[in-house]
Order: sequence, then structure tokens, then C-alpha cells
Amino acid sequence: MEWSEIMLKEQMSFSGNLGMKFNRIEKECVEIELEIKDTHLNYVGIVHGGVLSSLMDQAMGTLVGAIKGRLGVTTHLSVNFLHAAKVGAIKTYAYPVHETYRTMTCRAEIRDSNDELCCVATGTFRLPRE
Repeated sequence: MEWSEIMLKEQMSFSGNLGMKFNRIEKECVEIELEIKDTHLNYVGIVHGGVLSSLMDQAMGTLVGAIKGRLGVTTHLSVNFLHAAKVGAIKTYAYPVHETYRTMTCRAEIRDSNDELCCVATGTFRLPRE
């Protein structure tokens, strides 16, 4: 499957339902933007942690695909929430940390429209046998 086909499928899946927009997909960094709406908020009026976790997981998974040329699956995701994200645009960035033939570890962060660091994550991805 071609990379463009994969990205089209992503837009038609869970990622697309959240409203993610891919601003940059390169081997050094993936950037995803999300315009926060009321449907992304939890009962106390801040962005739901599941939305933030999903954004970082998606950014890191996309980075794995950009580097390895094939998609992997998340085997570990660790998230630290640092600052509440609210209505407005947020940006997610993913960067490579370590890779082997069958695994890759990445880090991600989300920043709000004031460039405040909202959360960070690390993720490990396993690639299927070729």
C-alpha cells in the first residue's frame, strides 16, 4: 500500500473523526494540528486526556511510517499531562528517539496556541515482519 493511500485511510478513520490535520510529515518530525471544539472537552472544560493521548500516538505512529516506510503498532505509550489544554488550536510534534529493525521509540509533545507545553509522551512501536 502506498503512503498516500495510508494517509487517506487515516483521514477516514478515528484520526479523521477527531479532526486532525497533518501539517508536516518528515523523517525528523511529524506535526499534527487540531482545532479544539466542545466535543473534545471533558466535563471540567479542558481537552480530554484521551484526545491528547490519541494525537501523540497518531503523530508518533505516522513518524514510524515516514521513517520505516511501513506502519507499526503501539506496544507502549506513556503520557504525562503538564498543563490543561482548552479551546483553540493545539499542535502535536513527534520526534524519533531510537530504532532497531523491528521496533522504534519516539517522543511527542503537545503545545497550545500560546506555545505552552501541555503534555509529553514516549511510545514504542513494533513493526510487522516484511
